[in-house]
Amino acid sequence: MNRRRQHFNWFRIIVLCLLIAAGLWLDKYVIPAAPSPFEATATPTRPPEAYLTEAQSLFDQGKLAQSVQAYQDAVAVKPQDASLYVALARVQVFAGDYPGAQKSAEYAILLDSKNSMAFAVRAWALDFQGNYLEAESSIKRAIELDDHNAVAHAYYAEILIDQGGDAIQKAIDESNLAQALAPDLLETHRARGYVLEHTGNYEPAIREYQAAIAKNPNIAMLHLAMGRNYYYLGIYDKAIDEYTIANTLNPSDAEPDFLTSRTYAVVGQFAKAMQYAETAVKDEPTNARYHGNLGVMYFYNAFYADAVKELSLAINGGFTDDGQKVVGVELVPNSPRLAEIYYTYASALARVGRCGDTLKIAQIVQSRIPDDTTSVDKVNEAIKNCQINLASSSTSIPASVSTGTPEVTPTP
Repeated sequence: MNRRRQHFNWFRIIVLCLLIAAGLWLDKYVIPAAPSPFEATATPTRPPEAYLTEAQSLFDQGKLAQSVQAYQDAVAVKPQDASLYVALARVQVFAGDYPGAQKSAEYAILLDSKNSMAFAVRAWALDFQGNYLEAESSIKRAIELDDHNAVAHAYYAEILIDQGGDAIQKAIDESNLAQALAPDLLETHRARGYVLEHTGNYEPAIREYQAAIAKNPNIAMLHLAMGRNYYYLGIYDKAIDEYTIANTLNPSDAEPDFLTSRTYAVVGQFAKAMQYAETAVKDEPTNARYHGNLGVMYFYNAFYADAVKELSLAINGGFTDDGQKVVGVELVPNSPRLAEIYYTYASALARVGRCGDTLKIAQIVQSRIPDDTTSVDKVNEAIKNCQINLASSSTSIPASVSTGTPEVTPTP
């Protein structure tokens, strides 16, 4: 009862309360906002406009793969912008990535089902993949959405040409309409040149391709087109020059090497033709057409066993030495290049004494393209030489098998 009563130290209590409040404030507001010492510091995101500027600059320089990447970066920053997917798809077509271009255009359509250019570029990508019916459906939708879309009319002209048949006049009209709507666009000049080329008007086609190249001199497909038309006119040195430019702009593309090979063969320089044919196969080892061309060039250079191997791969399919699959090509009418592969195969088989196989190939040619007198004469000559061999005691193959000369054929 005599213990002294303690008084509260109000100063100490106030200090403790302030410390507790400060701790709660730090826990709620400061600590969550503080960067972790174990995480990388975030870098500022570039605006999509910066990527667009870079992508267009790269496109103008002919650096298509880098341009595609820049557009993809822009899409990553602004994935809901349909116009970015359209721009990406357009460059992907120029770069030769047709499935990728189709996919990009279809993303744009998902985002904006009224985007005329999205349907147009999708149609163009489908056309390059040989899907002409779906391409025509898509391009008609593009024009329905905007009948003043010059690029859509230009693409439509190309699709109509590729379809063949009796749509030539419609293709001519579409190409003229495209130029009337936008006379200075790269695509309208290219489409007009394409129509002129495939109607045999090679000199005006060259002028249109030159106008397109003036808009962008670094697009490989335009130089390939120029080269083809010089080839058709028999101006082979200029054709090779254009193919060389195309190859420089897109070294991984096998087509410039293939076309250069054909051109050297026409002028009788078969050794050079063989070298470029080999390069084309290295660039695209699964393409039966390139294997067939290499086989033809081996034949012209008297490498008959090698010719048989490559031509068999082109016709029958199979696997390359490193295990890549090649799907053989069927002989169809009105295809001079395929006919050449088949009749050269018959001649090469005769050269190595495989007369039974020579007869089989000859029968295919005679039954499928009986009106192609050049091809039928070639296989008949191969059969004749086999018969001479069988009747002769000599083990050599007569030298009378004609090697022929590649024909200048304006194949689209």
